[in-house]
Amino acid sequence: MKKTIKIGIFDSGIGGATVLKEILKILPNENYIYYSDSFNNPYGDKSKEELKEICKKIINILIQKNCKAIVIACNTASTLSKDLREEYKQIPIIAIEPAYKMVHDYAFNEATLVMATKRTIESNKFNNLLKNYNNNKTYLLPCIGLADAIEEADKEKIQEFMKKELAKYAGKVQNVVIGCTHYALIKEEIKNTLGNVQFFYGAKNLALHLKDELQKNGLIKNVNENKRVKIKIKHLKISEKYIAKNKISENLYKNIEFIDSSKNQYKKTRFFEFLSQNTNF
Repeated sequence: MKKTIKIGIFDSGIGGATVLKEILKILPNENYIYYSDSFNNPYGDKSKEELKEICKKIINILIQKNCKAIVIACNTASTLSKDLREEYKQIPIIAIEPAYKMVHDYAFNEATLVMATKRTIESNKFNNLLKNYNNNKTYLLPCIGLADAIEEADKEKIQEFMKKELAKYAGKVQNVVIGCTHYALIKEEIKNTLGNVQFFYGAKNLALHLKDELQKNGLIKNVNENKRVKIKIKHLKISEKYIAKNKISENLYKNIEFIDSSKNQYKKTRFFEFLSQNTNF
């Protein structure tokens, strides 16, 4: 398998961009295909059998496009990672998971809120994690409908969730485990609701794991062939600046191919806009 072929990443929408952003910090020279499955979004309401078939279809597409590794950038889909690895032994599959172990390692004595989809919270994978590292000061919040609201950029629904569901934990928790990649896109809204909490998110550890897997299999791309494009927009009109910024966002990441299962151009614009923003965990 050639080192120069791409890494495939998929999510139920654009939430996995928060994972890709961490991967790019560690593996900037690689080429990527990002598959946004907005057609089947949300994954949380699918049966295990339905979700497995969806994941297999996407993995098959990415393998057909000669990807050398697959990243599951969706916590809900990652609950099936063990089954998928058994079925696709020919390719490394790296999956995101809620960073609950990090709470055990770094903030064991502090009250913690785990925000995730209902399916993730009910999964065997997460419950094994909880059983092994439970600090007995943990609240579990199944955030029904939140990922979908974030995917659709529905600010009204997001704020409604903050007030009705999240605000009750204000002053009660010091840590928040981000158990869905979409929630990382609204970190500031969560912080405004809960106060000065510490976030635990598994994207950075996933990126390190991906690098280890590529090195182990001799698949790291070492030569930096991805040149960024510099465009000056200082003297453009406001409307022209917005269009230009969207172009810049895509031009900055020529090493990333974006595919949306609904062929939604707006998703693509938001995806590249987020990648170009200076946000960190």
